Amino acid sequence: MNPTTDFERRISGSLLRLRSRAPFFAALALFARVLLRDDLPTAATDGRDIFWNPEFLDSLSRDELDAVMLHEVLHAALLHVPRRGARNPRLWNVAADIVVNGIVAAQKGMALPAGALRDKKLEGFSVEEVYELLQKDGWSDEDCLLTIFDLLEMPTDGADTAGVRAALEAHWRNARAQAGTLVRTLGRGTLPAGMERELGALEPAKLDWRAHLWRYLARTPVDFEGFDRRFIGRGLYLEALEGESLRVFVGIDTSGSIGDREMKGFLSEVQGILRAYPHLVCDLFYVDAEAHGPYRLHPSGETPRPVGGGGTDFRPFFDAVAPALEEHGESVCIYLTDGYGAFPERAPAAPVLWVVTAGGLGLDEFPFGETVRLIDAPQ
Repeated sequence: MNPTTDFERRISGSLLRLRSRAPFFAALALFARVLLRDDLPTAATDGRDIFWNPEFLDSLSRDELDAVMLHEVLHAALLHVPRRGARNPRLWNVAADIVVNGIVAAQKGMALPAGALRDKKLEGFSVEEVYELLQKDGWSDEDCLLTIFDLLEMPTDGADTAGVRAALEAHWRNARAQAGTLVRTLGRGTLPAGMERELGALEPAKLDWRAHLWRYLARTPVDFEGFDRRFIGRGLYLEALEGESLRVFVGIDTSGSIGDREMKGFLSEVQGILRAYPHLVCDLFYVDAEAHGPYRLHPSGETPRPVGGGGTDFRPFFDAVAPALEEHGESVCIYLTDGYGAFPERAPAAPVLWVVTAGGLGLDEFPFGETVRLIDAPQ
């Protein structure tokens, strides 16, 4: 049989099986071209097309073929190629493989090939979170070389990178919408297992945590309209809130879940906001099972040494700030945590922003307040 004909026959058979097993994924697969490439060791995607090495394809059983097909379709449809940005390509590939293989393994009739990368502790998170957690665990380039690299560069074809990314996002957004319509039409209205967190990471309205923090703390009469943070170094800032200063209470979880990098980055950003907005008065608490503080934060002052190391309980922080919240009209609370702890029975008398570390509690599981994930956006 002609090799090309055999390739097309096997790929068509895989798509037909996906259609009966998982119509949502089968619909997504129809939005990708599937091509042969001898120069790749296995299978891969550039975010638009899916490529197969013919010898690798021949080595797979029918169920393994379906699993690898779905693996690459998910990489493309979930925008794992353009979402990488400036992150380490190999570590990002490892993180994306962990998430995708978790989704594939949850589908009936799929059999990942031997040696497929799995980490059940991590595969329920978004790729951005898994990447951060792998960094924390000290993954090196040498560790990443043990895995197959299947996320290729975006196919720019000489075009502007931003334009190519926008086109890819629009293409797969349409694909996901049509796949969702299909499963609803068939009466299978729930998303496949493991997709919720990844699809949540694609929401275009999500702000980088720094932008969210600035918008939250600097609620001036003009609400950031026309603000340019380059002016901070010149001592320029927007007008203060009308009437009085804004009291900010910051709680930082010191139970062991917050690393030095997160803590330093977060406090550096808070101090930057203090420099730009002199009407802010900020008190810091370190909190494990007790609230340690308050420590008054100053724009150019030193950050107090963290105190704690015990269990996690959010109630001592809110108990400690409650009297001040009652007597000071304009107040907000910020809590940096992984979210795993005891919450108060009642929400405090002030707005609360939870800044949640990678791998932490789901943002929709917090009983009150706004939530944002503490993940650095790629530059």
